[in-house]
Amino acid sequence: MTLSSHRFHSIAALTLIATTLAAVTGCHNVTPAVKSSANNAVAVHSIPVDVMKDYISGDYASADYDKRAQGYDWVGVMVRAESDQQIDIKVRSRSDIKKQTCQFDGKATLMGQDAAHGTIFQAQANDSTVFFQFKDNMLTIDSPNKYALNYFCSGGASLAGEYQKLTEDLAI
Repeated sequence: MTLSSHRFHSIAALTLIATTLAAVTGCHNVTPAVKSSANNAVAVHSIPVDVMKDYISGDYASADYDKRAQGYDWVGVMVRAESDQQIDIKVRSRSDIKKQTCQFDGKATLMGQDAAHGTIFQAQANDSTVFFQFKDNMLTIDSPNKYALNYFCSGGASLAGEYQKLTEDLAI
């Protein structure tokens, strides 16, 4: 190996090391707003109340709501913005021709939002965390402990599931 070839490889190696070091060091300058339980950074920004009223507030219903005239059971969720960080949630099931099977009243706090997941709120219910995910006019209710959501319903039903946003008020 010649002297000039050795210098070239040394300079190239130093440049690569310096670039890698700068990239790695730069990553440590990020300060996440909130840490989730998996230690992933989740940015939490408030949502203007008028945006929450237009985008999130409203009435949602399970798939069988459209078949209620034929006697199908359904579950409805009424969501109202309380502030830029909190929503009020009321879950009710059909009670017009039979005994109501699901009921839940609670408040959920904004966790975060992004294009991939929509807007996510969380609440504590029955000693478990409950997630309320709003995306594309759908509300998904979920929990790491699926059985915790059965507590609010009878007959083996659960609050967990998907609910479509309605264009009209929920007919309770």
